[in-house]
Amino acid sequence: MPPRNLLVFLLFLFPLLFTFDSPFIILAESTSFNFPFFTVRNLTLLGDSHLKNGVIGLTRETAVPSSSSGTLIYNHPIHFLDQDSNITASFSTTFSFTIDSVDPTSFGDGLTFFLSPDNQTLGSSGGYLGLANSSDLAKNKFLAIEFDTKLDTRFNDSNDNHVGLDVNSLNSIKATDALLQDIDLKSGNLITAWIVYKNDLRVLNVFLSYSTVKPPTPLLSVDIDLSGYLKGYVFVGFSASTEGSTGIHSIENWSFKTFGFLPVRPRSHPHNVSGSSVTVPSAVPASNSTNKHHKRLGLGLGIAGPAFFFVVLAVFGYVSVKKWKDMRIEKNLKAEILAGPREFSYKELYAATRGFHSSRIIGRGAFGNVYKAIFASSGCVSAVKRSKHSREGKTEFLAELSIIAGLRHKNLVQLQGWCAEKGELLLVYEFMPNGSLDTLLHQHPENGLLLTWSHRQNIAVGLASVLAYLHQECEQQVIHRDIKTSNIMLDGNFNPRLGDFGLARLMDHDKSPVSTLTAGTMGYLAPEYLQYGKATEKTDVFSYGVVILEVACGRRPIEREVNSQKMVNLIDWVWGLLGEGRIIEAADKRLKGDFNEEEMRKLLLVGLSCAHPDSAERPSIRRILQILNNEADPIAVPKMKPSLTFSCSLTVEDIVSDDEESKITQS
Repeated sequence: MPPRNLLVFLLFLFPLLFTFDSPFIILAESTSFNFPFFTVRNLTLLGDSHLKNGVIGLTRETAVPSSSSGTLIYNHPIHFLDQDSNITASFSTTFSFTIDSVDPTSFGDGLTFFLSPDNQTLGSSGGYLGLANSSDLAKNKFLAIEFDTKLDTRFNDSNDNHVGLDVNSLNSIKATDALLQDIDLKSGNLITAWIVYKNDLRVLNVFLSYSTVKPPTPLLSVDIDLSGYLKGYVFVGFSASTEGSTGIHSIENWSFKTFGFLPVRPRSHPHNVSGSSVTVPSAVPASNSTNKHHKRLGLGLGIAGPAFFFVVLAVFGYVSVKKWKDMRIEKNLKAEILAGPREFSYKELYAATRGFHSSRIIGRGAFGNVYKAIFASSGCVSAVKRSKHSREGKTEFLAELSIIAGLRHKNLVQLQGWCAEKGELLLVYEFMPNGSLDTLLHQHPENGLLLTWSHRQNIAVGLASVLAYLHQECEQQVIHRDIKTSNIMLDGNFNPRLGDFGLARLMDHDKSPVSTLTAGTMGYLAPEYLQYGKATEKTDVFSYGVVILEVACGRRPIEREVNSQKMVNLIDWVWGLLGEGRIIEAADKRLKGDFNEEEMRKLLLVGLSCAHPDSAERPSIRRILQILNNEADPIAVPKMKPSLTFSCSLTVEDIVSDDEESKITQS
């Protein structure tokens, strides 16, 4: 028996030495959780779902009609079936939601609460409610309560304001009009829903109210046995969708619990007889000598037993220390993401990358190479990031894993899995078919696809959205520190996905800036970061500004002039054109004027305002997002580039004290 297993066995055995008369009582485990407001912890956001001010938005917030779908999923699977007793758990969930629209005449299709065996459930927009797949209706398996706000004859909807029960199909088993209890799902008011399934009664009830007081009568009641659908582990969550509308679907709070598991009966005597069939012998008094002998024997065992146990424990503890040290990294990784992305075997990744062959290298991250992986069994394609064989490589790998595993945003590269074997540290990400923004932006049009103006606008907005999430919406603020075009990937629809968190740092909101050794890429680094090594959200904003100018102009941050040895700084060049009243001439010539001049001017000015030498003058990324979405006025940009002042909102005391702390930490 391996030392670790034997040690666990001894830990289990020791209490039994003193509890021979105590029966075992084992209870089946129930699950419960409560989110009075939301953070990114324990949740997965897919599609267009997003977190804003503690509220989950399931569909895109927009002033113009669009199509959108998104899902929110609780990370941990729920155990509904106790195999020992063959009992299926009952469950209840309570949540508050709103369905609103910028245009009162333009509403989306509705939202659902669902249970599914898949933790990546994301359906199509429109009448598919973000739950079913339009190209394959049987693909996604689910049990859902729909709150439908659009009459869709494809699914036999009764009206545009109904609540229904769906099982693996959007044709509801039973539905009812919410107006029967004076509930208008599209009112924009906060609505609280209670969904209760009692397995012993085989009935599911749905209650709705504008208040937080549960009504006495359910709006929807369905006699149904769900035990066949709740086998094993199931994920729970929400979905919503729109199609050509400005509908907004939000979840403000959520609680969930399972109940109804019965305790396993305690073990009794090994005889299969009833209590009435056992004869109880009369008590016989023991002699004094026997009692004294038993006392001495008990005293000896009481002293020697624990002593022997702790000696054995110490021996096996010593033997196991070395093995445990080797397993520490792997254990930490498993604890961090056990219920999230899957664990790959090294053999599986080795085969998928052809032994990490050089022909499969598609990029280089902050800590090592990135390989294209093709899994023969499924045909799926992924990107595998491999750690350098160095202390720095492992440090950056763990930094990236600890940060990215807890983040969920549609404009982040999605982590699919990980591996920690044979001294290797590997992360598996979804494969981005259009590669990096750097490659696509700077290749010659004759050699590939030219990014259109609409693509570039979408990239600017998407990148601002994910940075606003990292800076202001996460429980701990994330400073990326290496925002550049080569770290921005493009999916099949040319949506931006920010990746490579190997240099990122976590910090509490409203705390002192992160003090680090300067890291990143020249041309994208803010001047105060180069000067003081202080990473703040404003240093990320500076890097964002450089990327925006690069996207608008099609030029690198620092490049050599044609027919000259002179190096030109992109920020200085655009600012010079602004001073001459010719800023529109900075636009990428390859677009051949195929863009809206006012929108191009706005994007260039946004880039310059973010790249302001004085960090105090730079806007927040939230303000930038509002400007790009036409929700705020543009920021005035001086015609001449201001001189470098290093008024970076840091006092000398901050810099000195943090530098001292950094030295202590490094030593």
